[in-house]
Amino acid sequence: MRLTIFWERMAAHFGEGYADSFARDHVMSELGGRTVYEAFDAGWDAKSVWQAVCGAMDIPRDRR
Repeated sequence: MRLTIFWERMAAHFGEGYADSFARDHVMSELGGRTVYEAFDAGWDAKSVWQAVCGAMDIPRDRR
C-alpha cells in the first residue's frame, strides 16, 4: 500500500480534519504503544499500520 492510499483511507474513515489528529495523538497497542506517525518513524509500512488502525478501531472489513 502506498502512503497516499493510507492517508486517503484515513480521511475517508475519520474525516479530513480528524485523521491527522488521530494519527498524531492516538496511541495503539497494535502499533507497539505508538501513534501512527511514530510507527512510520519506526519503519512500519503503510499496509501494516492501516491493518493495525482497522483492528484497533473496528473498521468494517469492506473498508479495509
